[in-house]
Amino acid sequence: MSILQRAAWVSAVGVSIVVGGQVASAGEVRLGGAGATFPAPLYTKWVAEYEKVNPSVKIDYRSIGSGGGVKSITDKTVAFGASDAPLNKKEIDAMGGEDKVVQFPAVIGGVVPAYNLPGVKETIKFSGDVLADIFLGKISSWDDPRLQELNSGVNLPKLAITPAFRTDGSGTTHVFTSYLATQSPTFKGEVGAGNQVKWPLGQGGKGNEGVAAVIQQTAGSIGYIEQNYAVANKIAYGSVKNKAGQFILATPDTMSLAGDGAAATLKGTILRADIWDQPGEKTYPISAFTYIILYKDLSNIKTADEAKALVSFLKWATSSGQSLATQMDYAPLSDNVRKAVDAAIASLTHDGKPVQIK
Repeated sequence: MSILQRAAWVSAVGVSIVVGGQVASAGEVRLGGAGATFPAPLYTKWVAEYEKVNPSVKIDYRSIGSGGGVKSITDKTVAFGASDAPLNKKEIDAMGGEDKVVQFPAVIGGVVPAYNLPGVKETIKFSGDVLADIFLGKISSWDDPRLQELNSGVNLPKLAITPAFRTDGSGTTHVFTSYLATQSPTFKGEVGAGNQVKWPLGQGGKGNEGVAAVIQQTAGSIGYIEQNYAVANKIAYGSVKNKAGQFILATPDTMSLAGDGAAATLKGTILRADIWDQPGEKTYPISAFTYIILYKDLSNIKTADEAKALVSFLKWATSSGQSLATQMDYAPLSDNVRKAVDAAIASLTHDGKPVQIK
């Protein structure tokens, strides 16, 4: 089953999600989560593996998008929310303020420039300013001199470029536009950064799968999708010039380096860091955390046993579960990042009391 198929399956089966957490039968705990589509295949795998050794705990994750995840946890209809974009001040205030919220990265992903260039077998090289001008429409053909300069020796065709973009609000768009805004003042001024922006040209698709479909069906197209979607669907994607001047492909190792570079900035219980354009010879520059969001006091969960079950799962996912990330083309958290995550999880309480895990 491909990642796209798994994501669709998660979305389909997730409609049975329970409210917060409730005991479904004697000795069984059910917990619900909802949010970002990007980590959904990994979260599904985590749940399946965790339930093998903890069969009394049932966790349902509904893949409804980052915005839906933030709304669900804010409304206390789930035990945890998930978002590719960290909470902003308005969203934190809606949950009661900074002392009421815990947010931490669960895994790292990368956004890649994926393309459809018939007859070209070489991996295409991009720089941030060139990508910005492609999506601004200032570079409109694959044989443009600026692309040829980056790709010496590659026979780039005289073929029109069709940018492909997300039509829905998404963390993927947030990451890609935020990166391009650091590379091009013109892009920052004309398009800007956000979960949903107004693109000046191109063809839109809903979700990573929608953009992937545009790329696959349109010769000369280029779009931004999650690296794991590109791998699962065998879509070519390029290397990107990083701060050190190196052209780097997105891999679990190169994306993990981006997270480690920001580890020192992760403080407190609302952990966030923009890890695009991080320094390092081998760092992939369009990398990002995806986040788990909870109430610091798990008051949206009825019983202490349910709270313990959730905390136990989160601790497992951010430690032993990280080995599954690499297998599924995500990047695991580095040891330095995990130290900050462990401290944030340790701050969780239920009815004002620390959640004790054996």
